[in-house]
Amino acid sequence: MFRIWGKVIKDNHMIKDTVISLNDKKLSRTKKVYKSLEMICQEFDLPIPIWHDVNKKEFIDHSMTRFQPVSFMESVEFDYLEIRVIEEDNFWE
Repeated sequence: MFRIWGKVIKDNHMIKDTVISLNDKKLSRTKKVYKSLEMICQEFDLPIPIWHDVNKKEFIDHSMTRFQPVSFMESVEFDYLEIRVIEEDNFWE
């Protein structure tokens, strides 16, 4: 099971959150991340953010990143969208 926690933060308060679970072992980790982000944005009725270099580096280093309002093509009313991997697939199963 691959799970990502998505949350929207405004004024240091979590205003929305969700956990996306994917169990498709055929998808690469990268595709699971992109698909999960798309599902989070769909659930929160948000445009899909742009991955800047800082987002890529954060995600590679820490399995999490924060998308600031500048990452969105449309105006958003929050401080950031954070995504974080909370469970990785167990390849030994």
